[in-house]
Amino acid sequence: MPLVEVTELVSAPIDRVYRVVSDMESYPRFMKNVESIKVLERGDGYTVTEWHARLKGARFRWVEKDLFDPQNFRITYEQTEGDLKEFRGYWALSASGDGTRVTLVTEFEFGVPMLASLLNPVARVALRENSRAMLAAISGELAQEGHDPVHS
Repeated sequence: MPLVEVTELVSAPIDRVYRVVSDMESYPRFMKNVESIKVLERGDGYTVTEWHARLKGARFRWVEKDLFDPQNFRITYEQTEGDLKEFRGYWALSASGDGTRVTLVTEFEFGVPMLASLLNPVARVALRENSRAMLAAISGELAQEGHDPVHS
């Protein structure tokens, strides 16, 4: 199954970065490829969210279960239904100097074996670009909060 991993250093304290990353409902406000996210269920340490997003002009819809581990600054997600056969991954945050190292890992499978060799390389590049854009948007959102991002 193809895997995409993107890491970026964000100039903000880990608790602030985790707060923004874990507030998925706000993503459509500052991530251009995310059209909508609706929380379908909220429980102790998890949410079930419905996503509508664009990837290279194609629309995708899925429902995922998000597991939050704030003590370890980690969020794990897995599609429960949607357009892909499989879609899962995690966010991992770690303190790094004056900022936070943010890693987003995504594994996916289209579910069309005969097309996998054609689609997977293209999708891997598109997902990498989208993941980088998500991390840049999070960094931008933290900067827009009107605080000194490193010393708040």
